[in-house]
Amino acid sequence: MQEEIKKDIENYPVILFMKGSKLMPLCGFSARVVDILNQQGVEYETRDVLKDESLREAIKKFSNWPTLPQLYIQGKFIGGCDIVMQLHAEGKLETMLKRF
Repeated sequence: MQEEIKKDIENYPVILFMKGSKLMPLCGFSARVVDILNQQGVEYETRDVLKDESLREAIKKFSNWPTLPQLYIQGKFIGGCDIVMQLHAEGKLETMLKRF
């Protein structure tokens, strides 16, 4: 599973591991991050951790971060909902996403 996660992160410039999908987030935190990414107008991929318990546990180990959602940009772990909201409020997220 770790290899699969690594491949996804390498293959997609922006990827969000979340509960649900970008069309139907299944938790408030995931919905907030999806809303922020949609506001940025950036293309991004998602993985639904509720569909696969092994993915849900593996992504937490991969990032050494205990909560979901988890956002990666250009292979780098950015953080969860609170961090994404803070970066967005400060205008830093827009800078990170400009090239996509």
